[in-house]
Amino acid sequence: MIEPTSHPAVAVTLKKRVAVQAAPYIPAIGPRLRVLLYLVFAGFAFLGATGIYLLVISMMNQVNTDQLYTTPFTFWMLIAHIGVGAIGVAPFLLFGFIHMWSAWSRPNKAAVRLGILVFVLGIVIIVSGVALIQIEGMPQLPTGTSSRTITYLAHLIIPVIALLAYIAHRRAGPPIKWRYGRYWAIVVAVVVGGMAGAHVLDPQQIGREGPAEGMQYFFPSEARTADGKFISAESMMLDEYCMKCHQDIYTDHLHSSHKFSSFNNPAYLFSVNETRKIALERDGKTNASRWCAGCHDPVPFFSGKFDDPNFDMTNDPTAHAGITCVVCHSMTHVNSPIGNAAYTIEEAQHYPFTFNNSESLQWINNQLIKAKPELHKKTFLKPMHKTAEFCSTCHKVHLPVELNHYKDFLRGQNHYDSFILSGMG
Repeated sequence: MIEPTSHPAVAVTLKKRVAVQAAPYIPAIGPRLRVLLYLVFAGFAFLGATGIYLLVISMMNQVNTDQLYTTPFTFWMLIAHIGVGAIGVAPFLLFGFIHMWSAWSRPNKAAVRLGILVFVLGIVIIVSGVALIQIEGMPQLPTGTSSRTITYLAHLIIPVIALLAYIAHRRAGPPIKWRYGRYWAIVVAVVVGGMAGAHVLDPQQIGREGPAEGMQYFFPSEARTADGKFISAESMMLDEYCMKCHQDIYTDHLHSSHKFSSFNNPAYLFSVNETRKIALERDGKTNASRWCAGCHDPVPFFSGKFDDPNFDMTNDPTAHAGITCVVCHSMTHVNSPIGNAAYTIEEAQHYPFTFNNSESLQWINNQLIKAKPELHKKTFLKPMHKTAEFCSTCHKVHLPVELNHYKDFLRGQNHYDSFILSGMG
């Protein structure tokens, strides 16, 4: 309780103190600005979650160089991280400038200084993020350079410093409502956990059909798919897609025997038609002709169209595909040097927007491959591609009894053994 006094100066001072004590606290962030703040928090939470995921994948790739943990999902998260970051720049700057303008003259100078520090650190995070983006034809920090490494470390470390500075900024003012911070942390943890689960799950495996006969479908060809299921024709017919970066190889392939290995070759078309006709009359089914398909008709064969009774060998797009770029580069294993298509093939992993016809989305796809080609190399370049055994899968054949109904083995062409036994082998 304040005692009354007769001294005028003391009375005035006491009145001022009472007025200061009675003045209500006015928050530095009003209701409308608070909505913008929540948007900034949500963006920071998402960027933090995706950033943690991308960091973990990068560290795993560095620790175990024998395996690549990057998947197509990783690139979707990279796109989301960059996209949300770009969209969030405007709300962050808008909030920062408005908040700084309204709080600049407040008496709590410690909170003001820390708030400015948080804002500056946020701008540094934005600048470092932009500097890490690699776009063809634009200035960029080349991979492996010290400048890029320093920028990358800054983009990782400064957000942690900014978070600590924000906590200090809030502690200098009104009490922090820690329950909101816990909610934010829980959301980040849930999103990171969800991304970890999605990383393990391969969407292209969902709903894929397999042949009714199981692995028996591929006989008498020795070819196999990695999971025993069909491979979509679309994913194997990407020659024009490959052409964008490999024009010379595309041109060579366009006029090669590999390109005209299938029903686009009149002589082969006649031969297979005869084989299917005789097999149908003899066995009641055309399975024997699969022996040809493993090497000559991989696209209709592995997509399941080859055995379709309504398959149009003349007009169906897969009938003219031949041995495509993706077919050879999607092979994962040479099962044996026995020939007769003794290889294993899988449905290749592709970068986002590979199958989209939009020029802008194709541009994004190209930038991702050129900026981070590790997955492209792992998917399409394998050590076996440099071996004679790889060629032996289709350049060494024998006629099995399932085809000829005469002998279990009749030698056909055999370029592999003659090479091995030659002076060049």
